[in-house]
Amino acid sequence: MNISADAVKQLRERTGAGMMECKKALVETKGDLDAAAELMRKQGLAKADKKAARVAAEGVIGIEKSGDGRSAAIVEVNCETDFVAREQDFRAFAQAVAARALSAKPASLKSLLESKLASGETVEERRRALVAKIGENIGVRRFAVLNAADGHLGAYVHGTRIGALVTVAGGDEALAYDLAMHVAASNPRYRTPADIPTEVVSKEREILTEQAQGEGKPPEIVAKMVEGRLRKSLNELALIGQPFVKDPDTSIEKLLKGANASVTAFERFEVGAGIEKKQEDFVAEVMAQVKKSTDTDRNEPTKH
Repeated sequence: MNISADAVKQLRERTGAGMMECKKALVETKGDLDAAAELMRKQGLAKADKKAARVAAEGVIGIEKSGDGRSAAIVEVNCETDFVAREQDFRAFAQAVAARALSAKPASLKSLLESKLASGETVEERRRALVAKIGENIGVRRFAVLNAADGHLGAYVHGTRIGALVTVAGGDEALAYDLAMHVAASNPRYRTPADIPTEVVSKEREILTEQAQGEGKPPEIVAKMVEGRLRKSLNELALIGQPFVKDPDTSIEKLLKGANASVTAFERFEVGAGIEKKQEDFVAEVMAQVKKSTDTDRNEPTKH
């Protein structure tokens, strides 16, 4: 069957797949563009499912702010290699997911994946199509949406791998931005020492007590040492107890008091945080590829 170049071009634009794959699909569906697109989507789903088990620990952090600057969404979208993380289609997808998270404010990651992008596809459909096109496992790992209400919202992205959002009551936009930058740099786990769970405090006290007892001091001295070190340790975990990155002589608590402000919420995402990365032997990988290529050549029938 004769398939026009224009039909192939249209299908490529719709699916993002290669020219030969598009032509083959059009031949199979007798030139029906919609049927060909559906066929390729099914084929793309199969390819995506096969890649789903592969570790995706690279990627980007995307942030989308509302027009009035009062709310924002942050997302982590992962891929397998930093090469793909720099690819324009991948980054555009991450930004589209952040925009959708902001507009839809979904209750769960599942709801976000099921929601529709401006193109009419769901986030999940677009993700699978991108897997088929790029050839790597791609995943939307997490998202968060913050709303500053009557206060200010700060957003900061360091490169493409670390992002932070902070909402502040009082203060101004400059303070909110500085606090977002601080959160990105210093990685606080809690807002205040009072927010730290009792089991975390107990474990920290236990560790510090063992350390102090090993220094051979009297019990009453050990107790004072432990409490002093515990306060310092808890301050390092909590945002307001940390020294401000732009002025280490000033604590975040002091900075906030000077501006008559308070942090109401914050989020910090770092690409791949908590994902166990598989360590690849690059030399072995290359040798395996060479062997595979050699074996294929040997199995090719000799042409006369």
